[in-house]
Amino acid sequence: MHRNDALTLAQSALDSGRLFADLRRRVALRTESDGGTVPPALAAYLTDELRPSLEALGFDCRLCPNPDPKGGPFLIARRIEDPTLPTLLSYGHGDVVSGQDAQWREGLAPWTLVAEGERWYGRGTSDNKGQHSIALAALEAVLQARGGRLGFNMTWLFETGEEAASPGLAAVCEAERAALAADLFIASDGPRVGTRQPTLFLGSRGAVNFTLRIRSGRTRGYHSGNWGGVLANPATRIAHAVGTLADAHGRLLVEALRPPPVDEAVRRALADIPIGAEPDDPALDAGWGEPGLTPAERLVAWNTFEVLALEAGHPQRPINAIPHQAAAHCQLRFVVGTDWERTAEHVQAHLAAHGFDDVEVQVTLAGAATRLDLRNPWVDWAVGSITRSAGHAPHLLPNLAGSLPNDIFATQLGLPTLWVPHGHAGCAQHAPNEHILVPLVRQGLAVMAGLYWDLGEHDAAPWSDGLYAQCSDPQ
Repeated sequence: MHRNDALTLAQSALDSGRLFADLRRRVALRTESDGGTVPPALAAYLTDELRPSLEALGFDCRLCPNPDPKGGPFLIARRIEDPTLPTLLSYGHGDVVSGQDAQWREGLAPWTLVAEGERWYGRGTSDNKGQHSIALAALEAVLQARGGRLGFNMTWLFETGEEAASPGLAAVCEAERAALAADLFIASDGPRVGTRQPTLFLGSRGAVNFTLRIRSGRTRGYHSGNWGGVLANPATRIAHAVGTLADAHGRLLVEALRPPPVDEAVRRALADIPIGAEPDDPALDAGWGEPGLTPAERLVAWNTFEVLALEAGHPQRPINAIPHQAAAHCQLRFVVGTDWERTAEHVQAHLAAHGFDDVEVQVTLAGAATRLDLRNPWVDWAVGSITRSAGHAPHLLPNLAGSLPNDIFATQLGLPTLWVPHGHAGCAQHAPNEHILVPLVRQGLAVMAGLYWDLGEHDAAPWSDGLYAQCSDPQ
C-alpha cells in the first residue's frame, strides 16, 4: 500500500462508526481531575480503555503510580520494532474538567456522546479524549497499510491529571527517563487557529498564577458609616495596587516581567494568522493590550496580565462594612525570554515602589514557556507533511497562546516538540456543551496518518540531522 491508502484507511474509522464507538466509551468514563480528589475512573480509563487499544497495536503497557497524591496514575506504552530505529514520543491525557452536568442544554449530557449534524458533544470530545482517539485511529491505519510495521519505535505517555496542573508529571518523567527516551515529540491538544485549515504549534506560553492580598490586622469588618474615612479599606487599596500592574487598556506595566521584543522570524510566522475570525469567536476589543502589535502578536508572542477574580467583603450580599482583608487572584501569561521564576519578587518590588508595601504576593501555580526554533528541520518537515495530507498549508504558531506541560518534554527530556491540534477555539472546552467538529476529525485523521507514514520514510524525515538540540529554545 501507499501513503494515500493509509490516509483513506484512517478516515474509514470515521465513516464506519468505529471512532465514534471508541470515543463514546471513553467519554462515558467520568474522569474528572479538577475536584481535589483522585476518582477511580482515572485509573480505569488507562487500564480498561486505553491499555487494550494500545496492546492491540503492539504496545507493551505499564501503569505507573503517581508519586504526588493529588494526581492520578500514568500509562507508559512502548512499541519497539528495532532498538536501532529512532523513537517518537507522544502524549495525551485521559482526565477532564468537571462535567458541570446541570448546565448542559436540553438533550445533551457530559458523559454521553451525542452526534448532532457536524458536532459530537460530550466532555472530553475536544480536550483531550477525542484528540488522542484520532491519533490512535490514524496509527492503526498506518500499521495496517505498512503490513504491521511503522519504520520507527513509538512511546505513548498518558497522564490523568493535566486539568489539575499535571501533579507528578515531572517526577515520573524523571524517574522514567530511560523508558521515555526519544528523538521527537508529536502530540495533539489545544485548539486550531481556525476551522478551515490545520494548525501546527511548536510550544506554549507559560503561566504564573499569583494572589495579591492585603490584611488590615483587624479580625472583622467595621461599619462603613461609623468608621469610613478613618479606617483604610483593603478592597480600595487592592484595586489601586492591581492598577499599577496593568493600565486601563490591559498593557503590562511591570517592566521586569515584560518580554523581549518580538523576534522578526516570529513576526513573519504570525503575519497571516487570523484571530477572532470564526463564527463562535468573541469580537476583539479594539485598543486592548500592548500597543503597536497585531492581535496575533499580542496573543502568541507577548506577555499578558489578567485579573481572574477579586475577593473582599460579601459579594453575594454586600453589607455596609469596611472589609478586614481583600485579595486579587491574578495571572501572568508569558513567552520565552521572560524572567518568570522571579515573578513574586518582581511584583513585590513593583508594588513597594508604588507605595503598596502592605500587599502580600503568593505564587500558587507556575509553568514554563517553550518555543521550538523555527529553523529546526522538523518544522519544515511537519509543514510539508501536513500540507500533503490536508491539501493546504497549516497555520504555523511559534507557540500556543495557552499553556501545556510542554516544558517537561522540551526542556526536561530535551525533545523537539510538534503539536497538531484537532479542536477549535469555539469547542467549549472547560464549559458546558463541549464538542468536536466532524470535518476536523476527518482532516485530523488524514493529517496524523500522513505524519506517521512520513516518519517511516527515513530518507525524507530529519531523524539524523542532529540539529534539534541546538535549535530548540525552551525557557
